[in-house]
Amino acid sequence: MTPLFLAVSMLAAAQAAEPVTLSLAPSGNEVRFVVREQLVGVELPNDAIGATSTITGGLVIDAKGMVDRARSIFTVDLTTLKSDRDRRDNFIKRRTIVTDSFPNAVLAVTEVKGLPAKLPVSGNFTFTLIGDFTIRGVTKPTTWEVAATAAGGAFTGKATTHITFGDFNMTRPRVPVVLSVVDDIKLEYDFHFIRAAAKP
Repeated sequence: MTPLFLAVSMLAAAQAAEPVTLSLAPSGNEVRFVVREQLVGVELPNDAIGATSTITGGLVIDAKGMVDRARSIFTVDLTTLKSDRDRRDNFIKRRTIVTDSFPNAVLAVTEVKGLPAKLPVSGNFTFTLIGDFTIRGVTKPTTWEVAATAAGGAFTGKATTHITFGDFNMTRPRVPVVLSVVDDIKLEYDFHFIRAAAKP
């Protein structure tokens, strides 16, 4: 093996092993909750949807698809959640989540499954993300199904999971205009990541 070939091989191996950071783009990131509710005077149930774009964090993975847990943490500012009803928002913040004491939700990613060792540069792909989710001071493991699209060094898509109010000791919303609320909360994260080399 010639010295030049050996040097090229070593460089290629080093580049392949370099971890990759997926940072949040300035726009295109939104977290939502979706809960089925029955309102007074409305014949059919409807979905209550609250959302916020106040999110920080990122995902760091190595060439083998392993998560750097210390760097793969997402934080959502729950004080900025907004739905189409102020009364609902006030109840959720004061009673359900208690944002005065627990202003943030945190997802600490622990594992990804089904993600190629080398991230795609284009096209659609799916994988499963596993992480410890903390809200209202309670932490539980959660599994997120992720559908993503790679293009131009960026990744967009949606991650989805389900939790219940009881999982995190939360009180279901109770206001005069609401007859009932289903004990199933769908969490959705529309993401837009920018790919960059991770810091050593």
